[in-house]
Amino acid sequence: MCRNITTLRGLEPAVTPEEIEAAARQYVRKVSGVQKTSEATEVAFERAVELVTVATTELLAALPPRKVPPKNDPPLRRLGLVNP
Repeated sequence: MCRNITTLRGLEPAVTPEEIEAAARQYVRKVSGVQKTSEATEVAFERAVELVTVATTELLAALPPRKVPPKNDPPLRRLGLVNP
């Protein structure tokens, strides 16, 4: 479903909280179909982003290190928006 979400596990340097939130936001946009929030969708959308961010952070912390880094940089790195 979300083939455009980049793998975050195994990045060097390590993934940042901003990158995790950006991936969570992309996932929530995809599954909800909400590209731009409105008054009716903002609270639920932002809560979902928060929950997915926490779950992703916990998941990445619990997994063992990767032997091979991911092939692609996440979007924030590609755009130079994060200094890891």
